[in-house]
Amino acid sequence: MARKSKRSDRVRVGIVGVGIGSVHAHAYSKLPNVEIAALCDIDTARAETLADRYGVKNIYSDYEAMFAEAKLDAVSVCTPNALHAPVAVAALNAGCHVLCEKPLSVNAIEGSKIVDAARKSSGKFMIGMNNRFRGDTQVLRKYIDDGQLGSVYYARCGWIRRNGIPGLGGWFTRKDMSGGGPLIDIGVHALDVTLYLMGNPKPTTVFGATYAKFGPYGKGQGQWGAPVRGGTFDVEDLACGQVLFENGATLALEASWAQHCAGERLYSEVYGDLGGATLEPLRVYTEVHGSPADISPSFPNVNGHEAEVAHFIDCIVHNKTPLATAEQALDVMKILDGLYLSARTGQSVRLA
Repeated sequence: MARKSKRSDRVRVGIVGVGIGSVHAHAYSKLPNVEIAALCDIDTARAETLADRYGVKNIYSDYEAMFAEAKLDAVSVCTPNALHAPVAVAALNAGCHVLCEKPLSVNAIEGSKIVDAARKSSGKFMIGMNNRFRGDTQVLRKYIDDGQLGSVYYARCGWIRRNGIPGLGGWFTRKDMSGGGPLIDIGVHALDVTLYLMGNPKPTTVFGATYAKFGPYGKGQGQWGAPVRGGTFDVEDLACGQVLFENGATLALEASWAQHCAGERLYSEVYGDLGGATLEPLRVYTEVHGSPADISPSFPNVNGHEAEVAHFIDCIVHNKTPLATAEQALDVMKILDGLYLSARTGQSVRLA
């Protein structure tokens, strides 16, 4: 039976971290069966500003106190990456359902702590991969599931920016807090949505390289996050790599915060023996009656963040399995770990 709210028919939600958490709050506010019951952030003034916007009465600076006192059904974990595991595990142990922002954690070892806690918990766990929920992604996934592309054997994906380092010198550019640079920050989005389109094949071997040509010199700052003067930059600003899968398929990946390119680009391309396809723009390339044919499918304009949050609540209310699971998120973390290790050693890495 689906878990009921402790106080009403509405799902009582708490949010830890009100940066990207503000996006979650906006999405929750659109759902009539949800009450944003509490907010938690070490910056209580920022939390109070968001609380005023959505009429939230309970504000905390300590997430453990929030879990103990606020009588929550569900929690959005929207903290810096290094805090994903401790906060998510504490929420699961408190009996809450958890929606955790990407990536799962700073590495697979920490991420496995979440997976273990989710398996033992009565609550559901979902990783926040909003690009899976976009209208174009869902339409393309239907084409692939229907066999229109045949057997998918190759994919390319990436997210590159010309000047887009977030909060240069802050937690995003500190390896101890973030786990890495653009690969773990935005590359994870391109990687995850492409793995989803491929059917989440099991990764076996990776080879990668990383570079830091802008950040160490104070160049490449983007619009997201306030820079910290004199802060640390000990991550990459460009990463690239290749992933091999158990089924024989191959994926090429690139991610950058800063490089001399035409501009920002997020892309995902998948290729099968019967057809190929791209996102942004959505195109399907195939043959009809023996001649090449390009198809431009229509798709609904869906806000990925809002659809993601709505799906999370629907899984709670109707006892469904989330579209983006902890186990899938852990496979992504293993790929990222392998790419970073390969970059350090110059050797291919076999994944466990």
